[in-house]
Amino acid sequence: MMRGAGFLAIWSDVEGAHLTDYRHWLTREHTTERVTTKGFLASRVFRAVRTDIERFFILYELETPEVLDGPAYLARLNAPTPWSQRIMPQLGNFIRGGGVVKARAGRGEGSTIVALRVEHLPETPGRLADDIAALDGIAAVQIGATDLARTSVPTVEKGMRQHEGIFAGLLLIEALDEKSLRSALRRAAEIAPDVVGDAGNPEIYQSIFALDARIAWIE
Repeated sequence: MMRGAGFLAIWSDVEGAHLTDYRHWLTREHTTERVTTKGFLASRVFRAVRTDIERFFILYELETPEVLDGPAYLARLNAPTPWSQRIMPQLGNFIRGGGVVKARAGRGEGSTIVALRVEHLPETPGRLADDIAALDGIAAVQIGATDLARTSVPTVEKGMRQHEGIFAGLLLIEALDEKSLRSALRRAAEIAPDVVGDAGNPEIYQSIFALDARIAWIE
């Protein structure tokens, strides 16, 4: 599970013609660049389980939310690499937000997840996280609140993307398999309908890559 007090979550679509370039950029340069930035602890990359579109979700673990508008990260955002300059304009349906981790429960990480953008955070995030994590087949649950001010700082990299979306909060549920995940999400909708909303057709993601700052420097 995430150890830091902050998070950064990003969703984006990639056209099939650019998929190889995108995956190489992400795994061979971009995530390494990020997790070797002061305050970044780890990166996890997920791919949506669907055949009609190439959609990805990236979760960064931060020491604190202050990393989002700290000098080290802003320096990266204002000096994108040539490879990043080529990739960024190609990303569609780009949604980005970061902030504070309000609650976490469970143990370890699951390979199958839902990453819900929520508009209403639960009144007791810890209780909801504990209730979901106790369900069969669930490895971990995390709830985060977006810091709109820190997320919205203008940068060179942000200016390379069009129509960037944002969200109020994140509900991340990690499971051992898709069946357990869908069952837990239905139960979560019963427990906290104002948070989860309609969970009838959730977008499921599978883990494809992870990089921890502790090994990112190893050649």
